[in-house]
Amino acid sequence: MSELKGRILAGKILVKPQAAETTTASGIIIPDSAKEKPLQGEVVLVGDAKKDEAMEVKIGDKVLYGKYGGTEISIEGEDYLLISQSDVLYIL
Repeated sequence: MSELKGRILAGKILVKPQAAETTTASGIIIPDSAKEKPLQGEVVLVGDAKKDEAMEVKIGDKVLYGKYGGTEISIEGEDYLLISQSDVLYIL
């Protein structure tokens, strides 16, 4: 991945979502219409800490986040999710 240009605002993180599963454990192929939005990804950019909240997430962390959290954006042809640190449920 190339170096991303830009800045993230305080309390926000940019996550590269993990690719959605294309087959089940038993080998059944999942069509695009039935795939669920991924709920796990890798942190690629981190904003500054807010005045009242320390930034606990760092670049490279694998995180689980809420199903409806964040905003999907595209930067240089890659899809990302911009979320608040408070939307992170778990750091792997």
